[in-house]
Amino acid sequence: MTPATKASGTALVFDFGRKHIGIAVAEPKADLARGLRTIPAREGEPRWDVLDPVVKEWQPERLVVGLPINMDGTPSDSSAQARRFGQRLAARYSLPVEYADERLSTFEALSRGAPADDAHAQAAEIIGETWLSERARRPGSERSPSPSPR
Repeated sequence: MTPATKASGTALVFDFGRKHIGIAVAEPKADLARGLRTIPAREGEPRWDVLDPVVKEWQPERLVVGLPINMDGTPSDSSAQARRFGQRLAARYSLPVEYADERLSTFEALSRGAPADDAHAQAAEIIGETWLSERARRPGSERSPSPSPR
């Protein structure tokens, strides 16, 4: 994937954490997500000087933040922090923010071979895959249906 052009539908996806924030890019037209990098954070506040160039390069149409929810679907203790992070992103970049279920994303990243000390970008990729899948199931989705088998 290369940086987006206008009207591409590109989303930057975030695996929010208090010490690290994973970033991935999701391309709805290609139905692909790819981990980009992990940036440092302090108490959930990203290094804006590191994040700003990523947003500028990819020119996303929206931002997606992984929402940590419990296995039973209820908000976790970290859900409010992730939503606050999403609000800060929306205010800083004037872009819409959506949230995607991030349950087991780190576990999945580790099972895909991500190093234990840096699974954040891979987790963001998995959150992006979840977002793309959820988006495809919504009525009025921009994604075209797969051709039927012959």
